[in-house]
Amino acid sequence: MADNRQFKKRYILMALILVILAGGTLLLPEKYVSEELSPENLLKEINDNTRYIYPDDIAHLIISKDPNFLLIDVRDSASYQEFKLPGAINIPLKNLLDKDDAGDYKWEGFLNQDTRKNIFYSNGTVYSHQAWMLTKRLNYENNYVMKGGLNKWIETIIQVRRPEFDASEQELATYTFRKAASMFFGGGGTAASDDPVNIPAFTGKKKEKEVQEGC
Repeated sequence: MADNRQFKKRYILMALILVILAGGTLLLPEKYVSEELSPENLLKEINDNTRYIYPDDIAHLIISKDPNFLLIDVRDSASYQEFKLPGAINIPLKNLLDKDDAGDYKWEGFLNQDTRKNIFYSNGTVYSHQAWMLTKRLNYENNYVMKGGLNKWIETIIQVRRPEFDASEQELATYTFRKAASMFFGGGGTAASDDPVNIPAFTGKKKEKEVQEGC
């Protein structure tokens, strides 16, 4: 019985992945289809959980002012203006594949580079996963997903829970860090900053497109 339930869960998961893949195919312009990652390789990437970065690690990156990452909020602009993480830029999911007047992807300079980690986030992980999959299909590297999104951020970093009396040293150390981080970010679900965040000019090294051989 347990095996049947497990099989059913896997079947549902694979069905959802295939639906998302189909949606991604519709979104990709024909011009870029030949450059995209194959479905087989994309499935391998999906099964690799190294794309996740946890809220604790992101809090550490922000507090230490690490220059080697960029937070990308893929929610709509109204949600971004209401609450955002410090330093995050806003590229709504629906605009991720917008093109400029020259016909190139408008955000490629940010999304296809090899000088820093881009971390997508949304309220949960649905939109950020879709953003990651779209960039992965275009063979863009160095793009990651915030595990659990803002919901997990609020739960772990802002509304910190005291560990049980018999907590391990590791759990106590995590609690101490989160408590300090909560104070740094305002705590209690308060927006970290209401200051406008300007989109920084891209200064990194943009990856060169591979030359496609003609027939």
